[in-house]
Amino acid sequence: MSATAFSATARERASLSVQQGMKVLFLLMTLLLVLPVLLIVLVLTLKGAPALSWEFFFSEPKAKMTAGGILPALIGTIWLTLGALVVAVPLGVAAAIYLSEYARDNWLTRLINIAIVNLAGVPSIVHALFGVGAFVHFMHFGTSILAASCTLAVMTLPVVIVATRESMQAVPRSFRDACWSMGATRWQTIWRIVLPNSGGGILTGVILVVSRAVGETAPIMFTGAAFLVTGYPSSMFDPTMALSLHLFNIATQIKDVPESMQYAVALTMIGVVLLMNAVAITFRMRLRGRKKW
Repeated sequence: MSATAFSATARERASLSVQQGMKVLFLLMTLLLVLPVLLIVLVLTLKGAPALSWEFFFSEPKAKMTAGGILPALIGTIWLTLGALVVAVPLGVAAAIYLSEYARDNWLTRLINIAIVNLAGVPSIVHALFGVGAFVHFMHFGTSILAASCTLAVMTLPVVIVATRESMQAVPRSFRDACWSMGATRWQTIWRIVLPNSGGGILTGVILVVSRAVGETAPIMFTGAAFLVTGYPSSMFDPTMALSLHLFNIATQIKDVPESMQYAVALTMIGVVLLMNAVAITFRMRLRGRKKW
């Protein structure tokens, strides 16, 4: 038998060429997504690095916010983000448990799903107005970290719900059947089997919450973030500075602020997001490494 009998046909060569072309196309599309991010970080680093120092990170603003540091805003951002996580994650996980494990396919479930989708599409300024009415005035939290954190939590709830629900639904049905056949209740199955195997999805929601909470300005501008606060918050009922609002102020509201300081604040925001996300990603990788399926 001749060797040509095993050579690729013209159709196979054409199919292989199309496959290679699509591979290159998707690679270029991926690079187009990554390149702007790298360029942004590069520009921020080049223009903001001269302003980075110990004084910048560990001192308060001075000279009408044209000098000094960002420590109050940095601490306030951490307070707001952690507060949003404390409120959003338990509520989001509880809602995901109901939708994934308990809810039937009826009008109520469909209504809840529609509400989640609509909540995810509401502009942040609308969430800010809701936060003012619901938390600042109706619940009498005042202009405080608690009111701002609750507003951020409401805004990010759909992210936690969707990420957790998808992760729970990815757990094989056979795991649940095995538990039920051994006499375990539905809640025991959820607590012992489903939730531990959904940890990666829950942490994905946490990562997305952190990324959005750190960068939002409108929801906190009217509910808890202040233009300038001397000292540091002592409770959740105190107002606080935040990096996002501080960047907006020094970039648009205050004159004679060095350009390097503006870029340094933006670079710090990205650094905070990356640091918090790195912690969550580390835990997520460990949880995924324990999976047996």
